[in-house]
Amino acid sequence: MGLYRERIVPHLVNWACATPGMEQWRERVCDGLHGDVVEIGFGSGLNIVHYPDAVRRVYAVEPSTRSLRIGESRMKDSPVPITHVGLDGQSIPLDAATCDSALMTFTLCTVPDPEQVLRELRRVLVAGGSLHFLEHGVAPSAGVARWQRLLDPLEQRIADGCHLTRDAPGLIRNAGFDITWLEQRFARGPKPWSYFSVGVAVSRG
Repeated sequence: MGLYRERIVPHLVNWACATPGMEQWRERVCDGLHGDVVEIGFGSGLNIVHYPDAVRRVYAVEPSTRSLRIGESRMKDSPVPITHVGLDGQSIPLDAATCDSALMTFTLCTVPDPEQVLRELRRVLVAGGSLHFLEHGVAPSAGVARWQRLLDPLEQRIADGCHLTRDAPGLIRNAGFDITWLEQRFARGPKPWSYFSVGVAVSRG
């Protein structure tokens, strides 16, 4: 699994998350980002082209060195300075109240401890800072959710720990954020993988 995880999975994720239909979702989740931004699950930098002009710099947290190498040209061409600051969103190497905004795209599905990631984001965000998120997760349809539960063990094995059954908005609310904007619907693609939640949340303080 080591070779598969380190060499194959990053390319699969880059391919799956770079389809044309994903661009509109990335543009929407990045809208409103500003100032100093921490991006958890930076991957290969697929969000770079959607950063608004108001973004001053980005602190990237990404465990996969292969994903970062895939995204080298994107980072080189970025008009926004990007610094890779850490490997683990569960322990962000930034001081408290460092960032004006935070960004996560398809992150809470995979991290081992999503609650700890969200606690860390609350810590590094300034008062009133915004968390922008785009996640897939458990669907409201009982039939789709049943398939998600059946497929979840296989998904975790082939997609490096990715879960199909997590409730991203619920996790965010339980971590002490108020969601100020949320849209949930099926995107294009097989339904067990395509129930998306895109939104913005602020810390309750």
